[in-house]
Amino acid sequence: MRLDGVLFFPVTPFGPGGELAEATLARHVAEGVAAGAGGVFTACGTGEFNALDLAEYGRVVATAVAATGGRVPVLAGAGGTLPAARATAREAAAQGADGLLLMPPYLVNAPVAGLVRYVREVTAAADLPVIIYQRGTARFTPESVAELARVPDVIGFKDGLGDLDLLHRIILRVREAGGEEFTFFNGLPTAEFTMPAYRGLGVTLYSSAVFAFAPEIALAFHQALTDGDEVTVRRLLSGFYLPLVELRDLVPGYAVSLVKAGVRLRGLDVGGVRAPLVDPSAEHVKRLEQILTAGLRIAAP
Repeated sequence: MRLDGVLFFPVTPFGPGGELAEATLARHVAEGVAAGAGGVFTACGTGEFNALDLAEYGRVVATAVAATGGRVPVLAGAGGTLPAARATAREAAAQGADGLLLMPPYLVNAPVAGLVRYVREVTAAADLPVIIYQRGTARFTPESVAELARVPDVIGFKDGLGDLDLLHRIILRVREAGGEEFTFFNGLPTAEFTMPAYRGLGVTLYSSAVFAFAPEIALAFHQALTDGDEVTVRRLLSGFYLPLVELRDLVPGYAVSLVKAGVRLRGLDVGGVRAPLVDPSAEHVKRLEQILTAGLRIAAP
């Protein structure tokens, strides 16, 4: 499986009573793929994986797979406790996902040997390619990633820590061990903001939550970054991504709930977020609207 372009992390829509809104999700995914997504990562962090039960999770994956129609790969989130991670991995495979994004174990500060064991055991639960997500309590060493890169179904590493020194050492160790095809990508919240630094390490892939509500901006940024158009990159970073990051950092969980608010601002009612996240205040939604308007103006041809 090869990933390229802008990676789309759709939100998970909920109805007025908090129920899963599958028809809205299908539209959201289909429109994202039509806009030019290079891959769909469903039921992951932006998709509130933490708030879904197993039955809902299966419906989310099945809906995303059907809406994508084989045009690009669909990867599903997995993680949490070991039994839950195995169950979601098996369910993702049953619903036709092309791979997994393996998120951190639940609320555990584990030694590296335990993290390696966790990845191996979840990977063995389903015959799917797996991308490891380094974030929170899941912090890997260069040696451990090099070891996991030799596991046939472990194909990539998503960095959500932002420790560039550690990531550089991981990349070097994996490449030295023969992992030339192993994929690395930037998984920090609002990843575009840090992409100039990541590209210095040779990491060109990144997750784009912005694509979920402003594909025009996400694609314009990606094109400018790819073309070396530093003027446009700087204009988008200063005029859109910086104020978005500053707003995001005001409240824990806004990395998800602001994205959902953005989708609503663009005309698709995806509902609010589930607890323990909170929806943005009216004042913050207004600020988001102003930031979005500015970004669309910069991204316009």
